[in-house]
Amino acid sequence: MEDLSTRCIRIDPEYAPSVSYLSMIERGKRVPSVEMLTVIAQVFQKDLEWFLDGEEQQLDITPAKGSRGGIHGMALEPGFLFSNDILQIAIPEMLSQTGISGKQFAQLLIRAHQEHHQNHFPELERAAEEVGLKRMPLSVEDLLAIVKQLGLSVSWFDEAPKEVLDELGVFSKNVSTSFFLPPKTLHLNRILKNHPTRLKYELAVHIGHAVLHNKDGVKSGMSVGGAQEVVSSDSPDMAPQDILHAWRDFESSFFAGALLCPKMPFRQLLDRHGYEISSHQGAGVSASVAMRRMTAVSPYHHWHYFDAYTPGKLKAVYRGNGIPLPWGNMRKVEDPCQHWAVFRMFDVEGQQSSAQLSLLEVQGQPRIYCCESTKVLDLAGNAHVLCAGIDLNPAIDAQGMDADAMAQELKALCNSQGGAGKIPPAIKSTLSTVANILNINWVARSLEKPAQLICSRGNHCPRDPACYQRCGG
Repeated sequence: MEDLSTRCIRIDPEYAPSVSYLSMIERGKRVPSVEMLTVIAQVFQKDLEWFLDGEEQQLDITPAKGSRGGIHGMALEPGFLFSNDILQIAIPEMLSQTGISGKQFAQLLIRAHQEHHQNHFPELERAAEEVGLKRMPLSVEDLLAIVKQLGLSVSWFDEAPKEVLDELGVFSKNVSTSFFLPPKTLHLNRILKNHPTRLKYELAVHIGHAVLHNKDGVKSGMSVGGAQEVVSSDSPDMAPQDILHAWRDFESSFFAGALLCPKMPFRQLLDRHGYEISSHQGAGVSASVAMRRMTAVSPYHHWHYFDAYTPGKLKAVYRGNGIPLPWGNMRKVEDPCQHWAVFRMFDVEGQQSSAQLSLLEVQGQPRIYCCESTKVLDLAGNAHVLCAGIDLNPAIDAQGMDADAMAQELKALCNSQGGAGKIPPAIKSTLSTVANILNINWVARSLEKPAQLICSRGNHCPRDPACYQRCGG
């Protein structure tokens, strides 16, 4: 109701309903005037008559959990093989044989938990709001004042970015940015003073650790760069604290986003600016923090987020809409799909943004995705690409249209035109309506460019001719 009231005020402040008036309408205690209903109708892109008695009930914009476009589990049968005792024996053995570190496995567990809950963690939101009092933007001085209130002291150290060989054999710059030493000392790299948005994020993360975990030492240090933490090859077993470290890192990071971008103020900011990436400037945070927060505060739940450091590596992933990874796993392969927007941006000169409408087959059925990608530089000087996107199928279905049939039509069109095709007027009209309802500007922008057929692996390329030559082909 708060979202709807805000949207109505933008259209016509005179006849826009307040939150309390909307509540009374919902409970049958008030009947909206024609003028007010006209404003509401514009938000939902419907004719006035659609709201009157006798109209067929439409689907809700947020379908029931379970139809999230790719998030599926497996039946754990026979059940006795998945008992705690057996899993505690089997998981370390599996990690040892596959070369996956305990920390990587812990991060996979947490990501699955995060995606299952579609990035909604009310208890962490409340904890952040109690500390930050829903203020936005928070300045560096505001955050340092909170640090002081929590009894923490700050010590600055000097360390320059250095070239390291990452896990894919590629050189990139890395730098340690901060760490906490109990009982109360927060160590910050002086380089952060030249990067205020990153400094605010790191302060917010450590505030989260102090609030949520009582300032104990079970918390990883923070760094910036293209390389992952080096894992010792002579110690393949999962350390007892791996999962606890990873979970506390996640909690502190989510808390930081909620502290810097409190849910309702940030949602209203995004709403005013149509979910443009540039909204991060109004919140006083980096594009990365803002794009990750979009997935948590939007009333539409079907989001994904990628942070790519090279065309073959993703450092951060969130898939609340179940979109497959661009090549099926988190490791570099020889045939990644070259048409994913998050990777196409590496070939773009300078730092700019790009919207793209994509068709991707998920479990044998094409789905319609839309995303906005932007190329940025991190504190260490590495270029990387941020990408936030949504699954449009649930929103299309909510308008009484057949999203599956529309996706099939677009896929056939793209195939007939070599893998990318101009969106037909009828489909463009429907998607424009959906873009207006969702109030996401880059969905509308993507309709002005050809839709792209993409895949999760080059050897499964749906284009004809295929992008990669198949063996023996």
